[in-house]
Amino acid sequence: METTRPTTAITLDTLHPKASGALPLKLRVISERKARYYAVSIELRDGTIIDSMTPDVLKEAKAEKPKKQVKEISLLFADKEKIANEILNELKECFTFDAFKDRWSGVKKSSDSGNIYFRYAEVIKDFETNGQYGTASNYDLSVKSLKNFIKATTGKEPAKLDFKEITVKWLQRYETWMTSDKVVIIPAEKRKVKKGELQPKEDLTKIVTGHTRTTVGMYLRPLRAIFNIAIELNEIEHSIYPFGKKKYNIPKGNKVKKAYTKDQLSLLFNAETKTPGQRKALDFWFFSYTCNGLNIKDICFLRNENLELDSFSFFREKTKHTNENQTPVNVMLTSYAKSIIEKYRNPDTSPKAFVFPILSQTDSALDKRKKVQAFTHLINDNIKKLALSVGLSSDISTYYARHSFATLAIQGGESIEFVSEALSHSDIKTTRGYFAGFADNSKLKVLEGLMNF
Repeated sequence: METTRPTTAITLDTLHPKASGALPLKLRVISERKARYYAVSIELRDGTIIDSMTPDVLKEAKAEKPKKQVKEISLLFADKEKIANEILNELKECFTFDAFKDRWSGVKKSSDSGNIYFRYAEVIKDFETNGQYGTASNYDLSVKSLKNFIKATTGKEPAKLDFKEITVKWLQRYETWMTSDKVVIIPAEKRKVKKGELQPKEDLTKIVTGHTRTTVGMYLRPLRAIFNIAIELNEIEHSIYPFGKKKYNIPKGNKVKKAYTKDQLSLLFNAETKTPGQRKALDFWFFSYTCNGLNIKDICFLRNENLELDSFSFFREKTKHTNENQTPVNVMLTSYAKSIIEKYRNPDTSPKAFVFPILSQTDSALDKRKKVQAFTHLINDNIKKLALSVGLSSDISTYYARHSFATLAIQGGESIEFVSEALSHSDIKTTRGYFAGFADNSKLKVLEGLMNF
């Protein structure tokens, strides 16, 4: 049986009259004998906003030949119904009241429908509203990367990118472009020079190394999420979805194991610190390591109310917006961890105050993010210098503390299930990705033991 196309009409809300006696203007949409009503307002040429009127005025405005005094209102009503019908034409068989409402409430133009850039902007705005500035930044980098690819391969950046343009072949070309080395020409006038030096007259040609497959995956996962959101909102059909089995698979990249051995940790722990910044970096790096590989952001967000005598518990900042059934992470405090808390603790010991004076309760969400980033940079910059000073690689970062905890705990005989719980991983596969494997001497010991019979 063929589905009847939804119908629209400007009407009045008789159930909620205003104090003046006027009735709120509504757009009525009827589909499958069900009706929904949506707010309507119009703006006259003189700037007057009209969102309610009497039944008599509505009748005059909707007359076949409206009188002169309501002619402008009649034309504005026609424009509103035209927009409503354009939305219905876009949705077609994908029509739902929710999908219609999303478009109507935002007064979204027809050019917005199917536009990936527009959907990115909406999602980024939502993340920022929720204080998820890190995630918003990831999505912003993702869409900028798509625009750079299009500009590099076509010579121009279109104002709109349609979902239908993103095919398996398009994604394959994007991956090839991302991972390939590129020749970049820096015009002479834009070349940076040191103070006192003359501006070069020649352009500079340089080779920029291509990105890793890990970076490609980091930029394409937000795009996949954008597709899923658009499908859920009935903006696009699932048939054009380019990701998944027998389609395009987002690269996972080769994970580099970021764990230190006990000997390397001993070297780092006993490194000579020459500045207060280096001392603080070393202290907090090992605080993270001994506290189940605690993420630096979670360290910054620890509050006094989280602390007990010999432990603390908290909800991870990374997953608090995405995991509805999140359970608190419980960390036992070693004597070393207690000494770091005592050394750097915030003088304000009220329950809601942060344990460490890195953040302030009066900071905005954006300010907190900037301070966490600055503190993470402080640790990373100084820990690299300390690692080099004792003959270790400068690749080290705060992530190494977390991975080293996981690896040494498993090598020490703890089960992967124990480590997974300690790291607050919802999937044990994630924990396996942290494990750097067993040391060669451990493997040799097992093999040598095979002949002990």
